[in-house]
Amino acid sequence: MGTHLERIWLCIKNALPKSARTCIWLLKIILPISLLVRLLEYSGWLAEISGFLSTLFSLVGLPGETAIIFITSTFGPLYAPIALITSMSLGLREATILAIMCLVSHNLIVESSIQAKTGSSFWGMTILRVSMSFLIAFTLNLVLPEWSGQTVGKALAATQDTSLKEVLILWITGSMSVIITILLIVTGLMILHNVLDEFRLMKKLSDLFAPLMKIFGLPRDAAFLWLVGNVVGLAYGGAIMVEQMQLKKLTQKEGHLLNHHLAVSHSLLEDTVIFVAIGIPALWILGTRLLFAIAVVWGRRLYNFIYSRNVIKRPLEG
Repeated sequence: MGTHLERIWLCIKNALPKSARTCIWLLKIILPISLLVRLLEYSGWLAEISGFLSTLFSLVGLPGETAIIFITSTFGPLYAPIALITSMSLGLREATILAIMCLVSHNLIVESSIQAKTGSSFWGMTILRVSMSFLIAFTLNLVLPEWSGQTVGKALAATQDTSLKEVLILWITGSMSVIITILLIVTGLMILHNVLDEFRLMKKLSDLFAPLMKIFGLPRDAAFLWLVGNVVGLAYGGAIMVEQMQLKKLTQKEGHLLNHHLAVSHSLLEDTVIFVAIGIPALWILGTRLLFAIAVVWGRRLYNFIYSRNVIKRPLEG
């Protein structure tokens, strides 16, 4: 018993320095971006940017004013866009389409930066997520039932303008919560991973999820990172993903495939719950993202196969 406790204590000690470095790196990305979003909202530029996209949103069955919700989601976590959705009177059909767009493309700068740290292209992941948001929305607009009479949210009266001082105070108080959350989640994940490694539970975990990974088109060694990405998301789970890639637990090619999946479908636990709480159907939130994530990965694998065959043929033809 004592030996087990000593091994666990060693796992904790080894995790703390790595956790501290990773938390600092994450906060250097997250805090400036959150301040930028607050200032964009205060200046009115966010609303101006959204106005240019209203025509595009009409093509996927959404009213033009929903563009500001999608734009807001790309700069940060989902709580701000959810607050905006509940402040409008949207039909359940429109709210479902918009919710899935936000789920795929939220917190873009932070999460694409994390994926870039694991070996994928920042712009490649960003373009993939935004383009998939609109492709999924376009598809859902064709297949979703009308759900007539069902609405999400309620239109609210305009509120008084917030002063710049209040904006900064809101940012500071919000940042304190973010710092504490990141410290707890990242440190917990680092310790958990060290314990799983120390007691050789990683292989059992990989074996348990191997059939699922096969369907997803992912390597069985990606099972733990897939779980991390879907339980706590990319922003918080990215720390352990970066560490695993640096330790060569996955090849760069395997990590790139995992990033393609997680770009479309991640944080299946928390993000699903908060949208279900405002009335969005869980089946559409989960099923749609998983199906498109599977399609993206197998599409990427097909591209890799065709590309590798062409590379082999060229020297032979020469």
